[in-house]
Amino acid sequence: MSSVSVFGAQWGDEGKGKIIDGLARGADVIVRYQGGANAGHTVIVSGAKYVLHLIPSGILHPGKVNVIGNGLAVDPLKFIEEVEGLRARGVKVDGTNLRLSSAAHVIFEHHKRIDLASERWRGVGRIGTTGRGIGPCYADKAARTGLRVADLLEPERCRRRLAAALAEKNALLEQVHGEQPLSLEEQLARYMHLGEVLRPFVGDTGAEVRDAYRRGKHVLFEGAQGALLDIDHGSYPYVTSSNTGSDGIAAGAGFPSRWLDRVVGIAKAYCTRVGEGPFPSEDHGADGVKIREAGNEYGATTGRPRRCGWFDVLAMRYSLELNGADGWIMTNLDVLDSFDEIKVATAYEVGGQMHREWPGAHVDLADVKVHMEGARGWKTDITAVRRYEDLPALTRKYVEWVEKLVGVPIVMLSVGPDRDQVIPRDGLKRALAHA
Repeated sequence: MSSVSVFGAQWGDEGKGKIIDGLARGADVIVRYQGGANAGHTVIVSGAKYVLHLIPSGILHPGKVNVIGNGLAVDPLKFIEEVEGLRARGVKVDGTNLRLSSAAHVIFEHHKRIDLASERWRGVGRIGTTGRGIGPCYADKAARTGLRVADLLEPERCRRRLAAALAEKNALLEQVHGEQPLSLEEQLARYMHLGEVLRPFVGDTGAEVRDAYRRGKHVLFEGAQGALLDIDHGSYPYVTSSNTGSDGIAAGAGFPSRWLDRVVGIAKAYCTRVGEGPFPSEDHGADGVKIREAGNEYGATTGRPRRCGWFDVLAMRYSLELNGADGWIMTNLDVLDSFDEIKVATAYEVGGQMHREWPGAHVDLADVKVHMEGARGWKTDITAVRRYEDLPALTRKYVEWVEKLVGVPIVMLSVGPDRDQVIPRDGLKRALAHA
């Protein structure tokens, strides 16, 4: 039996989709356990680009079971749109290879409207939400007023719970945000119809995943956003609304923590961030622009340009330790091919004191002074390399230097966007077990 957690170790957009797609070849079950359609996992197969939002990356491999766990906030419209888009491209998607938890919370129209209106209301205090209703949906989950997928399948229960929800949400829309209220009957008709479309996919996915593991199947857990966006452990309040790392699996997938065999982080050879919030190693100059253009750093879901900067050792060490990582995968190494010097953040200075460990909530990260160290660039195209020993000496020197600074082994390198542009390293099999 084997279970592996693969999570983003930075602020998201680390290239998880491609890596998980590759690891899915050796897995039987691929599970998403948190987040919503604000995630965007990009996979390139033989030059064809697929952008997945809710559906796990394993859907591109025949014979795999893909699971959307109870920890997700699911927009039925986005779910159906994604299913139909994949089918139109010849990908098999049905209730045998895609399973949806009956306990996942549903994003309604009122969640999306409130999300957008709240951001406008906050003004300069906005948190950079994508406006897809995920935060308000999770807020209702915590307040115990939300509706779950199972509610859409029971007409009377759906009517009762949605009527109670809209009584509150319409008052908020009208009296606070000055918007038109939503019609209960129209929303009922719309979402109960969507529920019927979802019905073939719906089940007790926690029980299904646990049963698969007990039967000796290999289970791969797919994180959506990065560890530094975790609701509890990230750069709060500029975070997402769920637990993004391996700590979210037990609650978000119904899979016991003690059954998790391996944990692997994914991080770029530099750092990026979308939206608001602190980003200590951000480069506001020409190098930041150069990284963005070389790495095509624009959001897979929103198209927004990502903020770019240098690799942050403190942040990386923190996220790997927090999630108990056995190893990590460095992606986008090729983006640094043309740099004369490659910088790395190795310390923060706060009030005259040096920090070599992540200071978390104890300081305002926006005010830290970052200390950088540099390495010579290799100035060579590495996208065709497939063996570690064939990389330029300066590339290997950089990789091993960063690995030593972080203190956790790098088990794989990614040197391009296609699924075969990877370089395995010693320790890969140990870190990934059977995945």
